[in-house]
Amino acid sequence: MKVLITGAAGFIGSALALRLLERGDTVIGIDNHNAYYDPALKEARLARHASHPGYTHLRIDLADRQAIQACFEVHRPQRVVNLAAQAGVRYSIENPLAYIDSNIVGFAHILEGCRHHGVEHLVYASSSSVYGANTEMPFSVHHNVDHPLSVYAASKKSNELMAHTYSHLFGLPTTGLRFFTVYGPWGRPDMALFKFTQAILAGEKIPVYNYGRHRRDFTYVDDIVEGVIRVLDQPAQPNPAWTGAAPDPGSSTAPWRIYNIGNNQPVELMDYIGALERALGIQARVELLPMQPGDVPDTYADVADLIEHFHYKPATSVEQGVARFVDWYRGYFKVKAEA
Repeated sequence: MKVLITGAAGFIGSALALRLLERGDTVIGIDNHNAYYDPALKEARLARHASHPGYTHLRIDLADRQAIQACFEVHRPQRVVNLAAQAGVRYSIENPLAYIDSNIVGFAHILEGCRHHGVEHLVYASSSSVYGANTEMPFSVHHNVDHPLSVYAASKKSNELMAHTYSHLFGLPTTGLRFFTVYGPWGRPDMALFKFTQAILAGEKIPVYNYGRHRRDFTYVDDIVEGVIRVLDQPAQPNPAWTGAAPDPGSSTAPWRIYNIGNNQPVELMDYIGALERALGIQARVELLPMQPGDVPDTYADVADLIEHFHYKPATSVEQGVARFVDWYRGYFKVKAEA
């Protein structure tokens, strides 16, 4: 297939591009290479697949309407995976308009491109953040998610609503994937695992919010990519059992679906840090702090629908995944292991 990936120099986008190219797909990658974190890491990720004969890279911004329109007109992708977004819950409190431009205006440009150029399936990244103030665990796509706690979460919920409208009005098959705390090699420097590793190796204290009582459904990047590919290969279908009298939030009479992709095994933050200590061979010095605005105490993915429809469930343990990240980190930054 010819697949357009937005955010193709990003953590998940680059890993997905590699997998699709390996299986013989043609990939067009879009990324704006912004400076939200070190652009050198994005360039290094991109270098893994930039020279592949099946790959084309475009340095454009989703908010650039004309550039996105031209991309669809010239390249005519059959399927699209939208992973480009302004990420980060906490940054969305400081700079909300960046999220509106990228995650809402930019997503509208992708929807328009798909609508006008016969795209067979749009798969897009949503987030476990949309569950917001919900406390019923595990989080299910069949739960109402109308109480987001950050602008980032609200932007992702908006994507789901916008996609539904396009699926309903124009018959565009769309599938939203709610990712749960993705981690692994080539990960983002603004995320906890990267920051903790950096601080521990420097002998600095690590800030542990909510006094370490957070539980997260940490999901290894390769498991996320496998889930995305399985979903991409099966365009969304209407749910014939859907009824407006008892509306199911995860499906529709339109070709629109939502799925969780999570490890289905929440891990306490202190246990996550323990796995990192073992992988590094160094004990962390921690500073226990209160919960930050916009954060949720726990995440826990119900993946029953993913199993039922795609016969797939993420399975990489935190112990395995953190060790692989540490191996990559040492290699990438040329950090020697402790004697």
